[in-house]
Amino acid sequence: MRIAKKHILLTLTFLAAVCGVAAQETETVKRLDEVSIGARRVTGVSRLGGAENGQQIGQDELFRAACCNLGESFVANPSVDVNYSDAAVGARQIKLLGLSGQYVQMLLEGLPMAGGALTPYLLDFVPGAWMSSISVSKGTSSVKQGYQSLTGQIDVEYVKPDEDPGLMVNLYGDSRLKAEANVVGNIHLNRYLSTELLANYANDFMHHDANGDNWHDSPAITLMQLQNRWKYKRGRYIMHVGAGLLDNNRYGGQMGSGSNRYETSVELERRDAYMKHAFLLNREHNTNIAFTATAAHYSLGAAFGDKLFGTYHLGTTSQLIFEHDFNDVHSLSTGIGCNYDDIKSSDAYGGGTWQEVVPGAYAQYTFKPSYKFTLMAGFRADKFDLRSDKVSVPADPSWRQRWYFTPRLHLKWMASDWLTLRASVGKGFRPVHPLAENHYLLASGRALKTSHVIIPEEAWNGGLSAAVYIPAGDRNVTLNAEYYYTHFIHQAVVDYDSDPTAITIADLDGRSFSHTAQVDASYDITEDLNVLAAFRYNHVRCTYGGRLMEKPLQSRYKGLLTASWKPMMALWQVDVTLQLNGPGRMPEPYTLADGTLSWEREFSAYPQLNMQITREFRRFSVYVGAENITGYKQPNPIINADNPWSSTFEPTMIWGPVHGTMFYAGIRMKFWKL
Repeated sequence: MRIAKKHILLTLTFLAAVCGVAAQETETVKRLDEVSIGARRVTGVSRLGGAENGQQIGQDELFRAACCNLGESFVANPSVDVNYSDAAVGARQIKLLGLSGQYVQMLLEGLPMAGGALTPYLLDFVPGAWMSSISVSKGTSSVKQGYQSLTGQIDVEYVKPDEDPGLMVNLYGDSRLKAEANVVGNIHLNRYLSTELLANYANDFMHHDANGDNWHDSPAITLMQLQNRWKYKRGRYIMHVGAGLLDNNRYGGQMGSGSNRYETSVELERRDAYMKHAFLLNREHNTNIAFTATAAHYSLGAAFGDKLFGTYHLGTTSQLIFEHDFNDVHSLSTGIGCNYDDIKSSDAYGGGTWQEVVPGAYAQYTFKPSYKFTLMAGFRADKFDLRSDKVSVPADPSWRQRWYFTPRLHLKWMASDWLTLRASVGKGFRPVHPLAENHYLLASGRALKTSHVIIPEEAWNGGLSAAVYIPAGDRNVTLNAEYYYTHFIHQAVVDYDSDPTAITIADLDGRSFSHTAQVDASYDITEDLNVLAAFRYNHVRCTYGGRLMEKPLQSRYKGLLTASWKPMMALWQVDVTLQLNGPGRMPEPYTLADGTLSWEREFSAYPQLNMQITREFRRFSVYVGAENITGYKQPNPIINADNPWSSTFEPTMIWGPVHGTMFYAGIRMKFWKL
C-alpha cells in the first residue's frame, strides 16, 4: 500500500509539473546574438574539433533510435557497447576501449555525475528527450575536467533554458508495456533571465518471463525525475544554477506467490544541485574566471533474497578556473578544486563509514601555431585523503594519504586536406567503492568477498588515430582508424574464476591491460542516404588468481552497419542498424548438482537488427520501430533458476540480450511560443 501511494503521488507530481509549464505565459523577446558557455544544439555526428579524438553526437542522431535514455543513445555508435549488467537490477552499462564504463568519466555539461552506488544506473538517469548533444572522447581527456578519465569521457549537454521558449513533450510506449513521458519547458522571464523545467516519468506495467523459467527477465522499473534549471546572462557575467530530484524503484525475482519466493528490490532516491558562475575579464584575450560547484545526496537500499545492502552518500565538488589566451598561438587554463565524499553503509558484511577528500590543482597549455597543428599538454596534482573506520585495509596505510600526478598530452596534425592524425598519452586515477559499485553481485548465490576500501585504480592510456577523406564520385568516403592501449597500475579486479564458490573483488596482483583497434567508414551514397560500416577488435587481459586470462563476458570483436535514409525533403526518415557481436570467454564454470557444467566455456557470436521510421510534421513527429528484430536471446540468463537459495544460483552472467524482439512507438510534440 505504501508503494502504491508513493507511485500515485509521483504521478500527480509529474502531471502538476506538466500543467504548470503549459500554463505559463512568457513575453516575446528578441533573441540577441551572444557567446555563451556550453555547446549549441548540433545535428548529426561530427568529429571533435580540438586535439582530442572523439565525436559529437547531435540531437538528430540521437533521435535515430527511441533514445529513452543515455544508455540507448549508442545503438548506432561503433565505439561504445551497451548491455545489461545482470538479470537482477536490469541496469544498462557501457564499455569503451574494451573496458567497463566505470573507467569513463561521466559529465553533465562539464560537471561530474555522481558515482558510487549510482554507477550501475547512471545511463538510465539521463532521459533522451532532455539531451541536445553528447561528446564522446577516447583516451585520457583534458585535465580540466578532473583525474578520473582512464579510457574516455562522455559529456552530455541538456537543452538550455535560454533556447526557444515553449514546451516539448515526448510520449513513448512499447510491446513490453513500458510507458515513458518526457517534458522540456523553457520560459524567458526577461531578456536576461530564463528558466527551464525538465520532467521524466517511466513505468513498466508488465511482468516479463519470455523463457518460462518463472523469473522476471528484467525487473519492473518505476522512475521519476524533476529538474529546474536557470540561466542569467548580463554583460560579462553568466550564471547557471539548477536542482533536481530522482526516485527509482526496481522490483524483480521469482514470479508467482509463496513464502520462500526469491525477490530482488532496489529503492533509490537522489537530490542534487549545481551552479556555474563565469565572468569575462577581457574579450580580446578571452580572459575569464569561473567557479563551479555540485552537491548530491542519495540513499540506496537493495535486497537480493536475504542479502541486504544499504548506503548513504553525500558528495560535493568545487572548482575555480582561470583561462587566458596570450595570442592566437598560446593559451592557458589553470584551476584549483576539491572533491569530497562522505559514505555510510550497512550491509551483510558489517558496514562502515569513510570520508574521501581530494584537493587538487591543474594547468593546461595549448599551442596552436596554425589550423593544421594543435598541441594540448596538461598536468594535475591531487592529494587523495581517506579516513575510514574499516579495519580490513592493506597493512601499509601510506596509500590512504597520497599525491597522484596525472600528466596528459594530446596532438593533432592535419598532414593534408585529406589526412588528419591524432595522438594522445596520459594517466588517470579513480577512487574505488567496490561494494557500492558492484552491489548487484550480491544477487549471486556465491559468496561476495571484498573489502569496503581498495587502493584507488590507476592506469596509463595511449592512442593513435587517423581520419582520411577519400574521393569517391562527387563525394568523399570518411575513413577513421584508431588504436588504444590501456595499462593498469592498480585495479579493483572482479574475479569470477579463482573460486567456484565465491566472487572476489580485490586489488590487482599481476598484469591488466587492453588493446583496442577500430576502423570505420561512412559515405553519403546520395543526398538522402548515408551508410556507415565499422569493425572493432578487443584484446583484454587481466590476472585472476595468478593467471593472466582473457577478460570474461567481453566480445572479442564487434561489427556494425548502419543506414539512414531521408526521402521527401527529410519529412520521412528510415534508420537501420545491424550489429554483429563477437564471441568471448565465460568465467570458469562449476559443476551443478546433476553433474553438468553451469555454463559453456565460451559464448558464441550473435547478431542484432534494429529499425526505426520517423515522420516529421510541423509541430510534432511520430516514430515507430523495433529492436532486436533477429530475436536473438541469451539462453538461460539465470543459472540454476530452480534453486535460487543455493550457492550455484547465478543471475550475473549476462553477455547478450535478455529480451527478444521489441516493438515501440512514440510522438514528440513541440509547442513553441506559448
